[in-house]
Amino acid sequence: GQTVRDRPFHTRYWDYLGWRDTVISSIGTAPFNHVVDLLPARDETERIAAANGVAATLDQLDDFLVDPRIAGYWAIDGELPLHSVVAKLSRRGQHYCLPRIIGPRQLAFVEWRPGVDLEANRYGIPEAVCSAADLLAPDAVDIVLLPLLGFDRQGHRIGYGGGYYDASFAFLRGRSEAGQPLLIGVGYAAQQVAAIAPAAWDVHLDYVATEKELIDCWAERA
Repeated sequence: GQTVRDRPFHTRYWDYLGWRDTVISSIGTAPFNHVVDLLPARDETERIAAANGVAATLDQLDDFLVDPRIAGYWAIDGELPLHSVVAKLSRRGQHYCLPRIIGPRQLAFVEWRPGVDLEANRYGIPEAVCSAADLLAPDAVDIVLLPLLGFDRQGHRIGYGGGYYDASFAFLRGRSEAGQPLLIGVGYAAQQVAAIAPAAWDVHLDYVATEKELIDCWAERA
């Protein structure tokens, strides 16, 4: 059978963190199996179509068209890729930023463009090579595009168990309206589940963008 190292990144990560049981208790066994199996099953054609679709979806949000610093992610293990988004941001003169791990469950962000050197972090995820002076604090970016394994329409997100985003954006926890940065989950429409039981440390999303629609999570919670 497969070793832990041979399996997709997100299942290796959960084994390391003991996160699997927590996720199952949050959404149930059947939805858990669905979202875990979904990402690796996407072929290249589907991913390219979804990437173009989510780029168009994000352009429905006025702030996304003008805010100067947009943070995203480097897609791995079948996550919805952002290359179409990056191309549009570049044409509009906006800056795209990638996350970088700077401490235990702490992220900073680094402006990145094609051609800038990358290096793998401890989990094998590419990060932009930079100096300390290049690091941007979480509250210094305008919009953050968050990868996810699953989501519900109220803005609850299942990540990969590390808690990096929840810890880094803890200052947004408990807010009663959208703040800065704006948090937008990005995923395939099929990653939606009926409901996710939030944990006390979770920071909920303002929007979710899929290849099919832009979900206003504040409106869904109203």
